[in-house]
Amino acid sequence: MRAQLPEPGNAERASGSMTEHSGESVTGGQVAYIGKDCAEIPRFLASKYGHLAKRLDLSFNLIQSLDGLEGFLCLEELILDNNQLGNHVCFPSLPFLHTLTANKNQISELDHFLDSLALSAPSLEYLSLLGNQACPNELVSTEKDEDDYQRYRYFVLNKLPNLKFLDTRKVTNKEREVASSRGAFMKVVKPNENKISSNVDPTSPNLSYTPLPLVSRDPTNHRGVAGKCRYVYYGKHSEGNRFIRDDQL
Repeated sequence: MRAQLPEPGNAERASGSMTEHSGESVTGGQVAYIGKDCAEIPRFLASKYGHLAKRLDLSFNLIQSLDGLEGFLCLEELILDNNQLGNHVCFPSLPFLHTLTANKNQISELDHFLDSLALSAPSLEYLSLLGNQACPNELVSTEKDEDDYQRYRYFVLNKLPNLKFLDTRKVTNKEREVASSRGAFMKVVKPNENKISSNVDPTSPNLSYTPLPLVSRDPTNHRGVAGKCRYVYYGKHSEGNRFIRDDQL
């Protein structure tokens, strides 16, 4: 597919027939490389278009690492939807980036992701993480509710206080206030009960407690003890021996 380049303004873009491409689409400062099933960002994209690209669309691929993104020096918008980015992805320095969408990836924990983004993209104002496990809404699970999602927003805004939009909603002044004071403590964490139960071995010597027996005794099969007591209680000083006379009423 022939790239749609702007009018050649220098010898570098004017030379060559540009007949061999891997499916990129270029229009002005917009570069798109969509649905190519690539696991990493092709190096040729940065070498050819990194100096002019202001918007880069890499959606619908299999990208797991952002290596190669450092060549896009002027990038302002980055589209990473429908890839395989995980929790520990690292962002290069993107000083002009103001918009990032990473919907429907494999992000389940936000700490490292947001820390890297805050350091690398100080101008970021628009962020969308819908469809990731770390974004607790109905797109991920019907068990998530609005309270879970609101805590997620506070946590993200605490890390990225300059955001104006998060997902599909505008950031409010009230959210900024709560995020600044308590957002760091609003990380939504719910244990995976299936994983915990499947990993527990009751016979393991490393357990710090003694579990109950797997099979309880039949309640009808009890064992009693019969015998005589050697002590006799007469109750001489017992409160039960007191009585009330008529003149005490």
